[in-house]
Amino acid sequence: MTPKNDSIPRRRALTVIAGVGAGLLVPGVAIGASSRRFEWRGSALGTEASIILYHSDRCEAEKAIAASVDEIERLESEFSLYRAESAIVRLNRDGYLDAPSLDMVRLLSDCRRFGELSGGAFDVTVQPLWRLYADHFAVYPGDGSGPPRADVEAARARVDYQRVSVGTNRIALEPGMEITFNGIAQGAITDRVADLLRRRGWSNVLVNLGEIRALDGRGDGSSWTVALDGTTDISGGRRRTVQLDNRAMATSSGGGTRFDSTGRHHHLFDPASGTSPTHYRSVTVTAPNATTADALSTAIFTVSKGQAVQILSRAGRNNDVAAWLTYTDGKTEFLQG
Repeated sequence: MTPKNDSIPRRRALTVIAGVGAGLLVPGVAIGASSRRFEWRGSALGTEASIILYHSDRCEAEKAIAASVDEIERLESEFSLYRAESAIVRLNRDGYLDAPSLDMVRLLSDCRRFGELSGGAFDVTVQPLWRLYADHFAVYPGDGSGPPRADVEAARARVDYQRVSVGTNRIALEPGMEITFNGIAQGAITDRVADLLRRRGWSNVLVNLGEIRALDGRGDGSSWTVALDGTTDISGGRRRTVQLDNRAMATSSGGGTRFDSTGRHHHLFDPASGTSPTHYRSVTVTAPNATTADALSTAIFTVSKGQAVQILSRAGRNNDVAAWLTYTDGKTEFLQG
């Protein structure tokens, strides 16, 4: 993940009644006699975002969206590498963060838990690898071999989530270490917004802030259905769809940020080797919440199918987590934990 300029005027755009583009609250068709579909479109953590909800009163929908946008912006000031003075940027810059927010402590605690659950495949401290590859390809854009192995090993020596000290008074990194929430923040913020809306009494909501979480079904009583685009299953089926009522979904793909033209080197790293995995084209995970789905999709992307089965087995309860592994030939295999 790399800092970007997040300049979309989300607050002002809430007053727009109709149109297409970022930051709009768009009313849809009426559902029955008392409910109407509203959709907000904007950005979060540098990616397109949307919230769909149902209500009879536009003013109530605007209040809910305004509260959601406030929550997104508050959490971006903690977790986003796109913002120059965010808490994570200051932590990486200074090596410590005094009086960290409960949000920061909680998310880093989640990162440690997923690191342990995945056997280290999920590691919040891979930012030195990202920086190495970004710097290398900025100078040598045509070098398909990537950075020298000695440089990769030097960066990898600064990767270990267990060496991050997390306390309520101070968070501290060892010299040269940096963290990134690239593999979990979108899911975490999706959950915070969904939980906020649930506390306010909302149902029939779909929050998509890069990862997706649904509260109940659609306003017309049907299920939220999301397609896994461009995939086939091993038995020859086409275009899978997933129902997400009261569930979440996240996808990790090396195509998100490519360092070279072939996509061999990308933003997802195996902490054990310091290189970008090539097992899959993408990994999609469904889980009870978006934080779990996001972290697991990140971890599973870096490991073999056998290791993926083990991770899902440790993470799941009563088969409540599942993964779709899309291979480089486009075929997709389903796993459940």
